[in-house]
Amino acid sequence: MTRSISPYRLAFWLGIGAALLLVLGANAHLVYVATQSQPDCVDHVRSGSATPGQFAAARSACTSR
Repeated sequence: MTRSISPYRLAFWLGIGAALLLVLGANAHLVYVATQSQPDCVDHVRSGSATPGQFAAARSACTSR
């Protein structure tokens, strides 16, 4: 005896699978972009010279150490 799957149940599980693949693909893309990108240096207030209302970088990656 062969049990047939309802078209609604099949569509439901295919939708769940597609949603999981979408989430996994988005996370993989996020990890790829995060590891491959290196932002350029931008102007910012140097540490110790910020006035109230301004923010300075904690540690600048643009200067030699």
